[in-house]
Amino acid sequence: MSKIAVIGTGYVGLTTGACFAHLGHDVVCADIDVGKIRSLQTGDVPIHEAGLEELVREGLESGRLSFVVDSADAVCGADFVYLCVPTPQSDGGSVDLKHLKAAAAEISAHIRHGAIVVNKSTVPVGSTLLVEEAMDRPDIAVVSNPEFLREGTAISDFLNPDRVVIGADEPTVADRVADLHSSIAAPVMITDPASAETAKYAANAFLATKLSFVNTIAAVCEAVGADVDDVLTAMGYDQRIGGEFLVPGPGWGGSCLPKDTRAIISMADDAGYDFSLMRGVLKANDEQFKRVVDKVESVVSLSGATVALFGLAFKAGTDDTRNSPALEIAGLLLDQGAKVRAHDPAVAAVGIDEITVLDDPYAAADGADVLVVVTEWDEFRLLDLDKIAEAMVSHHVVDARNIMDREALLSRGFTYQGVGRN
Repeated sequence: MSKIAVIGTGYVGLTTGACFAHLGHDVVCADIDVGKIRSLQTGDVPIHEAGLEELVREGLESGRLSFVVDSADAVCGADFVYLCVPTPQSDGGSVDLKHLKAAAAEISAHIRHGAIVVNKSTVPVGSTLLVEEAMDRPDIAVVSNPEFLREGTAISDFLNPDRVVIGADEPTVADRVADLHSSIAAPVMITDPASAETAKYAANAFLATKLSFVNTIAAVCEAVGADVDDVLTAMGYDQRIGGEFLVPGPGWGGSCLPKDTRAIISMADDAGYDFSLMRGVLKANDEQFKRVVDKVESVVSLSGATVALFGLAFKAGTDDTRNSPALEIAGLLLDQGAKVRAHDPAVAAVGIDEITVLDDPYAAADGADVLVVVTEWDEFRLLDLDKIAEAMVSHHVVDARNIMDREALLSRGFTYQGVGRN
């Protein structure tokens, strides 16, 4: 087993560190946030992710996982150093690599001869070279190993991945990184760094395209009187298409897809190619947010109306509200003069004064003119609809996830609008 240092304890870094420790490696995670490190040292995980807290506690108890503030302490003696630092988006859509460069420069004097540095953060083509330049250590190899983790299923995605992609200039270096995953039953693809770096962006770009396509097909279904569920089921039987992620919704968001789609457009622009297809995907997603608001406006006058918004996280299984469709829709509702009362099983606050966040769904529905379901939490499928009806002043439901019992709502006097349904 190997000694691994992980720089950054965000969503990717913490999952990476905890999972490698679970596989038997000796892992030290570092972060500049003193408060976070102190919490992690006691097994208190600040991220809502299924199974993550259990793996962190397991690692701490076994002694295979530890947390430190100083990255120099983490990399000292490490065989592998994983860079899992933030790569935020700049105003122009490109990726801001200042944290990556700073982390590489900081560890340069402390990393041992012959160690391997692995870029785990989602970074554009050429980032392995950038890290090499920042470190200025010809004796250290830099490898790209992009993450393909989904929030809500990150542990399973790491331990049971569809593939492990490793980009390295030297096959022997790639083999050493591949050996870290030897106990995982998954195909390992070894390629050059540029291809590995592009693969992550291409995968997310395709997923975003698929989701936007489904939502635009739902709009077509509404226009022509077709049922989107039947249409997508028929599509999914085609083996060339497949049924995965053929589910309409309020639009897509999160910490990855919006950033990565804009980044690949920026990368293409820098290389002289106009990626107009992806621009259309982004436009279609923005239009989907507006379509949900239009459904609300079709049943109530938004100025002065009270909207019960069910869901704030960008998807079920996480408390992440970054680029959440729920907040995009809430913003549009607020702009039209509506009052928003929200509930989410995992989100207690969003930092927007105009949105009242309540810890009980029935309290959120109290006095509402319309209920809008935006996040696909199973809890919303199990609501007591009689209590909801009693709490609301008008009985309208806009179900942007198609998860509510339509017939049960109609039988109680609600109007119902889903996505792609008539």
